[in-house]
Amino acid sequence: ASTAIKQGLEPLANTLQSAKLSKEAFLSQAKRFVKEDVKDVAMAVRGAQDIVAERYTDLPKEREVLRDMMQRHGQIEVKGTKTFHDEGAYKKYKIHSEKVATIPSHRYLAIKRGEKEKELSVKLRIDTERYLDTLKRYKLKEWMASSKTLLFDAYKDGFKRLLFPSIEREIFGLLKERADSAAISVFGKNLTQLFMTPPVVGKVLLGADPAYRTGCKLAVIDENGMYLDHAVIYPVPPRDEYEKSRAVVEKLVKKYHIEGVAIGNGTASNETQAFFAKLNKDGLNLPYTVVSEAGASVYSASRIAAQEYPDLDVTIRGAISIVQRVRDPMSALVKIDPKSLGIGQYQHDVDQKLLERKLYEGVESLVNSVGVDVNSASASLLSFVAGIGPKIAQNIIMYRESQGIFTSKSSLLKVKGLGAKAYEQAAGFLRIREGKSEFDNTGIHPESYAIAKKIETYDDKSDIPVMARALNVGELTLRDIIKELDKPGFDPRHQLPSIPFKDKLTDISMLKEGSIVSGVVRNIADFGAFVDIGLKNDGMIHISQMSEKRISHPLEVLSVNQYLPRIEVIGLELEKNKVSLSLKEI
Repeated sequence: ASTAIKQGLEPLANTLQSAKLSKEAFLSQAKRFVKEDVKDVAMAVRGAQDIVAERYTDLPKEREVLRDMMQRHGQIEVKGTKTFHDEGAYKKYKIHSEKVATIPSHRYLAIKRGEKEKELSVKLRIDTERYLDTLKRYKLKEWMASSKTLLFDAYKDGFKRLLFPSIEREIFGLLKERADSAAISVFGKNLTQLFMTPPVVGKVLLGADPAYRTGCKLAVIDENGMYLDHAVIYPVPPRDEYEKSRAVVEKLVKKYHIEGVAIGNGTASNETQAFFAKLNKDGLNLPYTVVSEAGASVYSASRIAAQEYPDLDVTIRGAISIVQRVRDPMSALVKIDPKSLGIGQYQHDVDQKLLERKLYEGVESLVNSVGVDVNSASASLLSFVAGIGPKIAQNIIMYRESQGIFTSKSSLLKVKGLGAKAYEQAAGFLRIREGKSEFDNTGIHPESYAIAKKIETYDDKSDIPVMARALNVGELTLRDIIKELDKPGFDPRHQLPSIPFKDKLTDISMLKEGSIVSGVVRNIADFGAFVDIGLKNDGMIHISQMSEKRISHPLEVLSVNQYLPRIEVIGLELEKNKVSLSLKEI
């Protein structure tokens, strides 16, 4: 259209749009525009039509009408391309159609990933004939002369060449935004549930990072998460050294009084579980639990791991990460990029900046809701406390290492860079387990300690308005202080089900339809939940098998790391190691 305007065809476009001339008269007028850069009448007419087409495309009303039609009645048409793999990840989308208005976010992201990988072509379809009929009735009036056929050709061209592709891009953009938002929301909820998994306190634990050729790496940590020892055993093929491996484990158990094992769920996990199950059968009495090892290798090769364990091999750091996820999931997982934790749904396909921002906000909120023990927390965990960034967190660690443990919250002011403002923000979220003040192990801010002491003198704390006036404090603040005084050192994570340990193995050959198993929810997506039932691959509970009543999302009934004591096996594909599960009628 811009070329046609430069060629001086705008007056002809105006004439065409007015539709006052007959077709013959209009073509006759078009002859006047034939010149050096407009070679003939046909070129002049095409140029005028291009200008009209662009004008029509730019009209907000026309865009709104088509946008509404696409959103309400549009169909997403998916087809396999020449490079489509019939047995690949997108086999069910080879020929697929779905309404724009109702396509689930996870399916849209899956389809777009297939398009990105050049296995699928994705288009938007509407009833074009219906749209053009409506356009004709709306745009072409009875009084118009016969040149209106040329005018309608311009509208049709504008619709097919300009307007439809433009609104199609808009709709795909809106669907992507909606899908991103839904996926990030699911990811955030999964992360919350993972971080809020109760810690296993007061136990010496053994971490096992399984492997075939390179051996199973073992790491021992004490009740406070401090590293004690490590070893490498070869209990699985190709070496199958059961007796040697047993001797190593028994020696560690005897030396450190180990009370439980955390086994990574990656390569050789099943065989390693079988090894520990056999140890238990032979009388060792060492319960184990299986832990997602997603992100353990990322952590073990990270700068943080090198700072924490400079003298240890990366493989041993991986075993430490696995066992720390049982001892204190939040402290261990905060060191790893959430996208590496294997708990999301298409997290690598969504808006990465939005994902990072939302996840950071989520982690910060979780850390602050639980509170952080300033004498045992890592720099990674401390950096998420309000008012404390990575630099001040590192300074706290350095102070702790050189001066010893903190005995009061006020002593934090001695840390380099931690001024009055940062202290004011952070103090309520920090905990000192055995501090000088009884309130140091609560969420009560030091500036409210005097009020807290007065509150303790009240026998009856039920009349909040009267107490608030007497103490000259806000009612909300007063309620918060009373709540903290009622449960000093309260950790909300302990209200949730604890990590389950077991002493024997589940084998897929032992299962049949109708078998009842137990398991731990590892990941949740829009369409279902993946459950670790002790097999190589997680079992799958489809959303339709989660509840007797209709639910719109799995998160309504399940959470990541939730222990499910009774799950029914409803389908088995032995060759693919796939198990379908159900919670119905259980």
